[in-house]
Amino acid sequence: MSTRIAFLKGHGTENDFVILPDPDNTLDLTPAAVAALCDRRAGIGGDGVLHVVRSAAHPEAADMAAEAEWFMDYRNGDGSIAEMCGNGVRVFARYLRQAGQVSEGDLTIATRAGLKSVHIAKDGDVTVGMGRARLPEGDVTVSVGEQSWPARNVNMGNPHAVAFVADLQQAGPLLDPPPVGPADAYPDGVNVEFVVDRGPRHVAMRVHERGSGETRSCGTGACAVAVAAARRDGVDPAVTGTPETYTVDLPGGRLVITERPDGEVEMTGPAVIVAEGEIDTEWLENALR
Repeated sequence: MSTRIAFLKGHGTENDFVILPDPDNTLDLTPAAVAALCDRRAGIGGDGVLHVVRSAAHPEAADMAAEAEWFMDYRNGDGSIAEMCGNGVRVFARYLRQAGQVSEGDLTIATRAGLKSVHIAKDGDVTVGMGRARLPEGDVTVSVGEQSWPARNVNMGNPHAVAFVADLQQAGPLLDPPPVGPADAYPDGVNVEFVVDRGPRHVAMRVHERGSGETRSCGTGACAVAVAAARRDGVDPAVTGTPETYTVDLPGGRLVITERPDGEVEMTGPAVIVAEGEIDTEWLENALR
């Protein structure tokens, strides 16, 4: 291993990531190494790691290589593997553009949740085709202390429980995962969103991301919230034949979510690269002892 590992730091509506360019998939990216890198006091700090790998070089993405040159090997801040991260895809695309690997316009990125269509606009915003939302049946509840609310079960390639509340402060500190019932509804854990209305087709949210705690933004969560809000409002583009757009405010910024009649959910928002540098492998080795 070289004595230095290149990295960048980026964020999408303040959902921040350590970016590790590794086209040939040579890094031994253990859960402990990811957690050390994401540590905000002793490491670089981030909600997760974007491991940038050519699809052909990664066993989980090789079968997608013909359609997507690049694979987003995403890891949560605690080192666990995640299927998908919407803000992460935008930052991933922004990195590829900055590195000269892709041009403005359309591209496809491979993820564990499948292929994602991306459009990089000249104004800096990135739009991601997030796929279709699945709405598993069954009642779900979310609790904070003595209060509980019914929640909408929405899957955007990863699981979400969306609860509409009167005040976002009701979500509490969100340091630990809010209890969700029934216990078998989400065997692999769940992202939990608390949502309030701000106006017509306009909501605000807070989120506890599985494996990361409360984050400033969650792209798949914003998509899940928009779909849940539309169904709550009695709107289904597949029925009306008309796209529906919701503005979603998060602590870290604003995302615009559109659900099309064919079921495709599109997310548009900013993506920023803020720094680049090198990781000292001696520090990393010491951090893992």
